[in-house]
Amino acid sequence: MLRSLWSAATGMIAQQTNIDNIANNLSNVNTVGYKTAMNEFKSLLYQNIQTRTTSTTGDPKPVGAQVGLGVRNASIVSLFKQGPTLAVDSDTALAINGKGFFGVRGADGEIYYTRNGNFQWSLGSNNTAMLTTSDGYPVLNTAGNPISLNRTTYVPTNISINAEGQLCYPDEKNNPRPIGIKVGLFQFNNPAGLEKKDGTLYQVTDASGPVLNEATNARLQPSEIMQGYLEGSNVQVADEMVNMIIAQRAYELNSKAIQASDEMMQQANSLRR
Repeated sequence: MLRSLWSAATGMIAQQTNIDNIANNLSNVNTVGYKTAMNEFKSLLYQNIQTRTTSTTGDPKPVGAQVGLGVRNASIVSLFKQGPTLAVDSDTALAINGKGFFGVRGADGEIYYTRNGNFQWSLGSNNTAMLTTSDGYPVLNTAGNPISLNRTTYVPTNISINAEGQLCYPDEKNNPRPIGIKVGLFQFNNPAGLEKKDGTLYQVTDASGPVLNEATNARLQPSEIMQGYLEGSNVQVADEMVNMIIAQRAYELNSKAIQASDEMMQQANSLRR
C-alpha cells in the first residue's frame, strides 16, 4: 500500500513539473528566438519481489517479479528546430537560417550565444557605434570581438548586412560594399547540452561541446543571415495544448491511485475492529 502511495505521489510531482514546463512554453510563444523545452521522464529503481528460481516441483521460473517505485523528471531538453521567419521594419533585425548562433558578450564579460537577432546600434565611447542586443550586450564578430564602427567614417543607419553576415556600406555609386567586418556565427555538436541563461541566452557546457566558429571551420554547413527578419518562437500551441491535456489526465490518474490506496488501507484497518 505504502509503495503504491509513493509511486502515485512521484507521478503527481513529475506531472506538476511537466505542466510548469508546458506553461513556460506557452508563455514564450511570442518570444523571439525561444526554443521549445520538452520534459523527459525516467523510471525509478525497481524492487525485487521474486527472483528467477525454481518451483517446489523443480520446474524453472525464468522470469522474476519486480515492482517499480515510481517516476521522476530526467531532464528538460530544448528543441532547436528552426522557428518561423518574421518580417520586421528594422535594418538591424537579423534572422539565422541554419544551425548557427549569434555570439554576445554579457555584462559579466562571459560569452553567450543566442538565436535572438533583435539588435540595434548603440552609442559607444570615442565616437563609435556598437551593434548590441536589446539588453545592451555587444554582438561579436567572427574573431570574437564586439562589432564597432567609427561614426566619423560610417553612418550606422546606412549599414546593410548580406547573407554571409558581412557588414556593407554604400560606395559613391550607392552600391553596398563589404567593409571587412562579419557577424560571427557559431555552432555546437550538441546544442541541447547548452545551459539556459536569462532571456534567450545560452552558455557553453561540457555536454554541448566546444564552440565551433563557422568562419574558421570548413566542415560546418554555413548558416544564412536574413536582414530585416527575426526568428520567431518554435512553440507549437496545438501540440502544447495536447501535451497539457495528457499531463492533466496523468495527474488525475495518479491522484485516483492515491485515493484507491487510501480506501484499501481504510478497509484493512476496519477489519481489525
